[in-house]
This record gives sequence, C-alpha cells and structure tokens, in this order.
Amino acid sequence: ATAGRPADEEVSSDSETESPLLGRRRREAAEEEVEETPQEKKLRLAKQYLEELRQLEEERAEEEEELEPVDLIGDRLKEDVLEQKGRLQRLVAKDVQPPDPARIRVLRGHQLPVTCLVISPDDRFIFSASKDGSLIKCKWEVDSGKRLCVVPGAKKGTEERHMGHASHILCMAISSDGKYLATGDRNKLIMIWDAATCKRLHIFTGHRDAVSGLSFRKGTHQLYSASHDRCVKVWDVGENAYVETLFGHQDIITGLDSLSRECCVTAGGRDGTVRLWKIPEESQLVFSGHQGSIDCIQLINEEHMVSGADDGSVALWGLTKKKPLVLARQAHGEQDAHGLQQPYWISAVAALRNSDLLATGSHSGSVKLWKCGEGFRKLEHLLDIPLVGFVNSLKFSAAGDFLVAGIGQEHRLGRWWRIKEAKNSICIIPLK
Repeated sequence: ATAGRPADEEVSSDSETESPLLGRRRREAAEEEVEETPQEKKLRLAKQYLEELRQLEEERAEEEEELEPVDLIGDRLKEDVLEQKGRLQRLVAKDVQPPDPARIRVLRGHQLPVTCLVISPDDRFIFSASKDGSLIKCKWEVDSGKRLCVVPGAKKGTEERHMGHASHILCMAISSDGKYLATGDRNKLIMIWDAATCKRLHIFTGHRDAVSGLSFRKGTHQLYSASHDRCVKVWDVGENAYVETLFGHQDIITGLDSLSRECCVTAGGRDGTVRLWKIPEESQLVFSGHQGSIDCIQLINEEHMVSGADDGSVALWGLTKKKPLVLARQAHGEQDAHGLQQPYWISAVAALRNSDLLATGSHSGSVKLWKCGEGFRKLEHLLDIPLVGFVNSLKFSAAGDFLVAGIGQEHRLGRWWRIKEAKNSICIIPLK
C-alpha cells in the first residue's frame, strides 16, 4: 500500500473509516490464524523471544569478560515479568545526593522557550524543540554538549517545501530503538524524522487542533498522539499509516505517555481527568482527583503514574484505583500574584522508570526530587535543584545518572507570565 508513495507524502486521518492498510492487515492476520493455532503461535513467539534474549545476554557476557556463570536468561525473564506487572522497582531515591550547582551544564541555542525534549535510548543524545521559528529542533551530544543538528523553521503553509515546523512545537517522542523521532506542533501537524540524520520522513495530518502529546509504544513503531481537539490517534510509523481515533476527553489534552502495553495515559486539562486508553478494546478508564487543569503526566511503571496540575498539586496513581493514591498539594509552594496567594503551577513531571524517584518542575526557581514510599502511597520531598525559569519538560536518562530540564521564559502552552532573567536553554543535571 505504501510502496509507490513519495517518502514525504502526508498521511491523513481525516476519514474515520477503517484505513485500507488496517483492513489488509486484519485479513492477513485472519489468514495466519487459519494456518497456525493460538498455541502454535504462542510457542513460536516464545521461542523467538528466548532466542533474542539469549543473543542479547551472550553479547553482554562478551563485553563483561569476567562474568560469573549465572542464569542470565532466567534472571532477565523474571525482570521482564516484574516489569509487566509493575512490580519491578529499583529503590534509588534514598541514595540520591544533591548535585553540585557548578556541575549543571547549560546548553544554549533556542531563541524562544524550550517546550519539550527527549533523550535517545542509549543516553548519548538529547533532542529539543521550542517556540522559535529559527531553531526548531536541535540534536545535542550529551558528553560534549555540542549541537549536532539544527532544523530551521518555516513560514506557515510552506511545511511541504521546507523541512521544519512553522509554529510552536509542543511535544516530541523517540522510539525505543532510537530509529524514529516524532514532533507535534500548534499547526495540527505531526512530523516523523530519522533520528540519526534529522531528515524528515513523513507528515501526519488529521488532528483538528494543536498536537500536545506524543509517545511511541515501547518495543514497537506504534505512535500515540493527543491533541487540543480532545482525541487520541494511533499511527503505524513503520508502515506510514493512520490506524484509529479514540474520543472521550471533555477539554484539551495536555499530555500523553505510554510504555510497552497496548495502552496510553492522558492528562485532560480542565476536564479534571486522567484517562487510561485500552487501544485494542477502544475503551478507557477515567481517574479524577486534581482541582485544577492537569498539565503533565508520566507513567512510572506499568501500574503507576504521576501527574501535575495548575492547582499546584502532584498526584500518584495506581491504575486499579480511580482516585490518587497520594496527592501532594502546593508541591512547589505559593506565589504572590496581583496581591493573591496562588500555588505555583506544576508544569512538568518525570519518573525514573521502574524506580521510586520522581522529579517535578514549575517556575518556582527549582526542580524538586521526590521519593515514592509505602507502595506509592507516600510522596516524600528529597531535595531542591535551583533553576530559574519555567521548567517545561523533564526527563531522566535511562541509567538514571542525569536529569535534563527544558527551560523557558514562558510556559509551554501560553504566555501568562514572563521571567526575564531566565535563559531559554537545556540544563543537564548530573545525579549521584
């Protein structure tokens, strides 16, 4: 279906009918099912998975020559099962030490506020985007801090001829194999890039308002997108195809995240809900607990997530309970706004995957680190890392040895305040 297409052809989801590609895949799947029983299929996939694990662990053993003889595959399988159940938890928060402010590296290059960033799966590169039209997307090398790649912006309506976005980029995601990068903008467009070369591959259209959340399903090239048009769309980036659209939120969606299960979670702005979308069933679970607009969300593991709102609260959720397991009110304190005491908005949250360590950002002058305790029923403040400006994006490296913050003079989604002394930049914070 895609063989004769130009590489940069737009893929649209304007039609809500089933795409020809999806219909073909379903027919092929049905044909396969006739030839192969469910038990045979399970056995084949299990053998394939064990072989991949064996090769992976052999490569790792070669790198570590003095490795003691242990059951590597057995240990890895146990780890995978725990991760799927949301029970794999590295207890690292208690050992985190305050970083030396002198060792925090600041990378400058964006002219306007940084809105989003991602770290490559191997922790070697950072991709960032901003509200500016000149330096839309940057690729940075973590070790040297060098800017490796810049994609200039375009004027509205010229995206076909120019490589870059023509409006504020609000979100980005990278596939777990590091092959594809996706970016979404205020102009309703999703662009797919080759992460290694920064070349644009496709444009996806179909959202009817700003694209505000993107996430690749772990281990696949399935992409989930969320928008101010209040819907979630599913795309197959490898096949360059639109798959389906899901509806439910009553206000703009402000953030989205996913892991390896075929589902994603979203923050629903002023509708006051967090939602878990089960993609195959086309169903959703609705969670509520914040008082204000929910502006950011991230999964901690397959069973727990963290969200932040403009009422200043940070919430920890379990996917089996509709209310927060714990709600920290005024997590970043209060500010004096026009003579009124108001809580600092929570503008970014991050979780070190499968651990008890969290980070939250606001414009309060610091990023805060937190420890999840007592089975995610307690949130304990650990330390503050001084940073001036709006913290619009936060990401932990996969190894947990650094935290990256995207800083702006303004909030990611609007221009309510401006902090003149802030620098529009990327901050790399080393963690011990």
